[in-house]
Amino acid sequence: MAHIVVIGASTGGLPFAYDIKKTLGKNHEVTVISNNPNFNFIPSNPWVAVGWRSESDISFELEPKLTRKNINLIVGEATEIKPDENQVLVGEQVVDYDYLVLATGPKLAFDEVEGLGPDGHSVSICTTAHAEVGRQKWEEFCSNGGGPIVVGAVQGASCFGPAYEFATIMETDLRKRGIRDKCPITFVTPEPYIGHLGLGGVGDSKGLLEGECRHRHIKWHINSKVASVQADKVVIEECDDNGEVVKTVEIASAYTMLLPAFKGVDTVANLANVDAGYVNPRGFVFVNEHHQSPVKNNIFSVGVNIAIPPVEATPIMCGTPKTGYMIESMVTAVVHNIEEMIDGKEPSNIPTWNAVCIADMGDTGAAFVAMPQIPPRNVTWAKKGKMMHLAKIAFEKFFIRNMKTGNSEPAYQKYIFKMLGIERLKKK
Repeated sequence: MAHIVVIGASTGGLPFAYDIKKTLGKNHEVTVISNNPNFNFIPSNPWVAVGWRSESDISFELEPKLTRKNINLIVGEATEIKPDENQVLVGEQVVDYDYLVLATGPKLAFDEVEGLGPDGHSVSICTTAHAEVGRQKWEEFCSNGGGPIVVGAVQGASCFGPAYEFATIMETDLRKRGIRDKCPITFVTPEPYIGHLGLGGVGDSKGLLEGECRHRHIKWHINSKVASVQADKVVIEECDDNGEVVKTVEIASAYTMLLPAFKGVDTVANLANVDAGYVNPRGFVFVNEHHQSPVKNNIFSVGVNIAIPPVEATPIMCGTPKTGYMIESMVTAVVHNIEEMIDGKEPSNIPTWNAVCIADMGDTGAAFVAMPQIPPRNVTWAKKGKMMHLAKIAFEKFFIRNMKTGNSEPAYQKYIFKMLGIERLKKK
C-alpha cells in the first residue's frame, strides 16, 4: 500500500486528493495536510470584497467531505519537509509518505513594498479572510461617500486577472450605489501595456481591456513600480522601456487594493537548505515535464507554487500566471504519473501549460485563451460579453458543488470548454 500526502487543500490540492483516491482505490492511503480547516473558492474573492458573496457562500468545512471519501485530513501547518526521510512534520506530528505532492499555493510578499497589505494601508483579495476584511472596509468607504481608489498590482506580481476583475467589479458596484461620480479610479501595473496579463497579451486583450478602462473612466499607469502605500496615497515610480525611473507620482487614495508579488511558502522554500535543486531563489518548486522534483522523483508539485519563467522579458518584472485550467491539467497528469510509478512504470503524463481564464467585470465579463501559454500559439483568443459574466457565475457553482461532493472530473474540460466553444477553436 502506498501513502500519498498532499500539502494544501485549495483549487489544486483538493481536486488532486479526490482524483488520486478515486484512481488508486481503497488499497492506498491519501492524506491531506491543510493549514485551513475550510475550503475557500479563491476566484470568488473579488465578489466577497464588495459584498456580492459572503464567506459562507464560497466556503465549506473539509473534514466531513474528505472523511466521506476515506481521505485523511490533518489540520495544521506543515512546518518541515524531510525529503531524505520521506517525512513531513506538522508541529510535533511526523507524517511518513511514499509520494508527496506540494500544492501549497504562494506566500504573499506584502513585505516587499512599504505599507502594502492588510497590515499596512491596502486591502487584499488574495485570501477569503482578506476579502472579508476588504468588504468591511469597502462598506465603510462607501458609507462615507467614497473617494479616490487605486487598484492594480505591484512589481513582480504574476496574477493580473483578479486586479482587472476587482477594478471593474468595484466600478459596477459604485454605479449601483449611485456614488461612482465621487470615486475616481486609477489602475497601477508593472505590465508594459494594459492587457499584457503576464502572458505577452492574449488575442486583442490590450484593445479589449484598454477599451473597458476608457468606457469606465478608469485611468492607468503602466511600467510602474509601487514605492509605498500610505494611508491617503500611493507613491509610484513610472519607468521607461528600459526599466529606468522617469518620474515619481503620488496618487491620492482612500481605498487601495494592489496584488502583491508571490513567493514560495517558507516550508517549501526551506528545501533550499537540503539541496539547491528543489526550489528557485523565490522559493518556487522546480519540476520536470512530469511535474516531478529533479532531486527526488517521489515529490511532485501542482499549482501556483511551481517555478515557471516569465513568458517574455519586460521592463519591469511580470511573473507568469498559473490559471485554473493549467492547474487542472497539472493535477490530472500528476495523478496518473503516481499511478504509473506505483505500477512500476516510468511516468509518462505531461500537463498542458495552456492558459484559460474567465474574468468577471461586474455586469459583463471576458474570457482569454492562450494555447500554448508561450507565443507563438495555436489558439489565441479574447472575447467580452454578458455570456462570460454568466459563465463565471455558473463555473463558481459547478466547481464548489464538485468539491463538496468529491467529484474529481476536470471542471474546465467538462464545462468551460463546451460553454465557450474552445474545442471548436482548437480544431480550427
